[in-house]
Amino acid sequence: MIERFDAPEWVQDAVFYQIFPERFANGDPGNDPAWVLPWGTPPTPLTFMGGDLQGILDHLPYLHELGINAIYTTPIFAARSNHKYDTSDYFKVDPAFGDLELLKRLVKTAHANGIRVVLDAVFNHCGDGFWAFQDVMAQGSASQYRDWFILGDLPIEQTPPNYQTCGGAGFLPKLNLANPAVRRHLLDAAAYWLKETGMDGWRLDVPWKVPLDFWREFRQVVKGIRPDVYIVAEAWRDPHYWLQGDTCDAVMNYPFRDYVLDYCARDAMDAEDFDHYVRRLQAEYGAAAPAQLNLLGSHDTARLLTLCRENPARAILAYICQFTSVGAPMIYYGDENGMSGENDPDCRRCMEWEPGKWNSTIRVALQKLIALRHTHPALRRGSYEPLLTFNGVYAYQRRLGDDQVIVVTNPRDARSGLHISLPNGADCEWVDVLSEQRYVSRAGQLVLSELGAQQGLVLIPLER
Repeated sequence: MIERFDAPEWVQDAVFYQIFPERFANGDPGNDPAWVLPWGTPPTPLTFMGGDLQGILDHLPYLHELGINAIYTTPIFAARSNHKYDTSDYFKVDPAFGDLELLKRLVKTAHANGIRVVLDAVFNHCGDGFWAFQDVMAQGSASQYRDWFILGDLPIEQTPPNYQTCGGAGFLPKLNLANPAVRRHLLDAAAYWLKETGMDGWRLDVPWKVPLDFWREFRQVVKGIRPDVYIVAEAWRDPHYWLQGDTCDAVMNYPFRDYVLDYCARDAMDAEDFDHYVRRLQAEYGAAAPAQLNLLGSHDTARLLTLCRENPARAILAYICQFTSVGAPMIYYGDENGMSGENDPDCRRCMEWEPGKWNSTIRVALQKLIALRHTHPALRRGSYEPLLTFNGVYAYQRRLGDDQVIVVTNPRDARSGLHISLPNGADCEWVDVLSEQRYVSRAGQLVLSELGAQQGLVLIPLER
């Protein structure tokens, strides 16, 4: 258990929104590549739709109205692909997205709307368009940059690659982080964007592939510029490795996602199991738990509604668990409106901007949950106390002083006559923020005469 942790205080109050810039909004058709396809064309790994930074800037009012106060955007630096994980220049905004001045304006305007901005650090590998790799391809053993990469025999051969790559992809040559010049280049880039734009954090791509001492130095550099910078690691399997206080503030909480999906979407876990695994994870995170980035979907996963077999009720249950748990929730762009999509590339469809095609049931519920989290400190900093595990039904309380929220979830068939014992014995009237239905507790017992199939309640005391 982690007993002390110095993550930025603002993260506990954050509701994150992940943006894949190429597919979020096309704000400036003038910077579109010549090969751009019409907005909404089914995506493939190689297609471009024209999304850019101006599109994000134009829709900051949309995010502000939704209740978003932090953005995480996948890479925005110069690259050849649509996803930009193949960096060509670590000191340049991709021209199809905009330029430095536009990025600075985006960050400044976001801050004016109370929205933080976290960017993506891709420091394990670059793209085959990276100028140093291009020099090695052209000069071979005569290149002064040959030690920037992990090479086999020269000259370079890309099919199959005779150099170390990320995941075997020839267009993603791995950087040699044992080389001090490579480290300096990347650390200078991390510092440059912080100083130039005032952005608020870095998400670390495939950090387990990089020597740990590099991330220790990375933390010292960025925290030396801004102590409240948020550093969050992509970590699918070993989150605790990154939470020792010397590298990251948080991980993308994929273990939490797995538990929520098993309980709410797949009905593969009953309430006892869900309670056990979620609380065990909280205990293992300890003091670091409130800073973790709790996600249900990302650019690397199928979308939530698709995993819920297009059942909005199950998706809403998952959102209830996400927004009332310990940690900072993150929405993947479009999920608030019920977008569907299988794994990459289908999960990277163009954002649907026509309200008539939105799932209003999901959107309205999520807006209420976002507002509730902003309104109730108990959901951001309060205790997490289980009240009932009864087959599929799970009830728990978040409490901070006099502020309290009771959550009841049921991913299975309808139940009747449920009795939930509350810690305080006072009589109280409660209202469910989702349905506005009222309930009464007497002598410390909350009796639910009926709880619908795949229904969730989020109860707050009625003011007398």
